[in-house]
Amino acid sequence: MKPDNIRIVLVGTTHAGNIGFAARAMKTMALSQLHLVAPARFPDPQAEANATHAVDVLAAAQVHGDLDAALTGAGLVAGLTARTRRLGAPSVDLRSFAGLAAAESERHPVALLFGREHSGLSNEELDRCQYVVHIPTNPAYGVLNLGAAVQVVAYELFLAGAGAGAEAVAGESVEAAGFEHLEGLYGHLERVLDEVGFLRQQNPELLMRRLRRLFGRARPDRVEVDLLRGALAAIERRLRR
Repeated sequence: MKPDNIRIVLVGTTHAGNIGFAARAMKTMALSQLHLVAPARFPDPQAEANATHAVDVLAAAQVHGDLDAALTGAGLVAGLTARTRRLGAPSVDLRSFAGLAAAESERHPVALLFGREHSGLSNEELDRCQYVVHIPTNPAYGVLNLGAAVQVVAYELFLAGAGAGAEAVAGESVEAAGFEHLEGLYGHLERVLDEVGFLRQQNPELLMRRLRRLFGRARPDRVEVDLLRGALAAIERRLRR
């Protein structure tokens, strides 16, 4: 595992102290790449107090105004959630995902998203993910606070990294397309489907969520994404003649 390729992304964190707890949890497991998306308060003295000896992780944290900026360059994106979804990215338990993340971090950045303390990640944010990850808990009470969730995830990554070495993901020898390339494909596909009238015949949000799931499962490489966008561009040119 390459720890510098593991991004912990906190989205819309309300309590600054939780950012400090997350930084401390990360440092104990050799992680340092903290990304914050629109935090309510940061920098903040409470974050520094709770970070204890991990203030260097806080100082290096990158703050973004939107989620897409935090995910730029990522080759694999996963969201932590306790919610079940009928559609969307495949759901996997944390221990299974940790092995995949550790192996893929050898080749490209891997981003793990944590949502707001009161509401978690939105459906739109989970749509950005190729996997949704759940932490197995007591069925009668499965609530983890943000700092604890980051600690559990960091621990599982640390264990997986110790055994992953530089092994490639089984069956994958070609680099998967990055986040921004896939988002470009989804936007292009949605535009063409709307132009030919297909999108209006369906539930647009549901259709695009199904297509994201399809391509997320296929993990196309950049050449394949460029091929698909070339085909879409040809369709657009024919429509405009």
